[in-house]
Amino acid sequence: MNERVVIIPTYNEKENIEQMIRYVAGLKPGFDLLIVEDNSPDGTGEIVRGLQAEFSQLHMLERPGKQGLGTAYIAGFRWALEKGYQYIFEMDADFSHNPDDLVRLFERCREGADVVIGSRYVTGVNVVNWPMGRVLMSYFASKYVRMITGMKVHDTTAGFVCYRREVLETIDLDRIRFKGYAFQIEMKFSARQRGFRIEEVPIIFTDRTRGTSKMSGGIFTEAIFGVIAMKLGSIFTRKYKQ
Repeated sequence: MNERVVIIPTYNEKENIEQMIRYVAGLKPGFDLLIVEDNSPDGTGEIVRGLQAEFSQLHMLERPGKQGLGTAYIAGFRWALEKGYQYIFEMDADFSHNPDDLVRLFERCREGADVVIGSRYVTGVNVVNWPMGRVLMSYFASKYVRMITGMKVHDTTAGFVCYRREVLETIDLDRIRFKGYAFQIEMKFSARQRGFRIEEVPIIFTDRTRGTSKMSGGIFTEAIFGVIAMKLGSIFTRKYKQ
């Protein structure tokens, strides 16, 4: 059995999903794929089902509707842990994350890191095709999160991540509260709180060229205000335990 699985949540990704599956399936070392499909009305699920006969490493977890990015990943994490995978990856379906970088994340994790982040900001700002306003919003959101939480991570909202299974086994996934991009912050914060080693690998993030972005103002609102509640909750929990 392969020890690596890439979790890709999908909602209306028919323009990208076949090309992404074929690309990841061709990488060496090999990666299994789990598509967490939220009943896309554009037929994304049908495309994935059609490819399963061709790719034995392709799996799909179908859900009744769109329930949020965080819940999609948590469902994928539970599935991957149950199946015994040792290295569990998050990645977008739209090629904003270069699939070739999966190998770099895996190698760093194999060398000893517990969580490896494909980072847009660890060596400056490596973002292509985003409007300047969005780049600044994302960059300073990560700065803000670092200030509030004390994490040394430069790209706290990154969605391109490799986890060792021990990290996901240790974090109480039932207690992860956020559904949008704050989910990414909460997962990194939870790993740090438990003493896991988090490292960043520089990547170039390229905005999607096909399909529709899922980004919204509400996503950033959740991240900005949610991180304060998350930090305060950790302080009170620590005091209570003492």
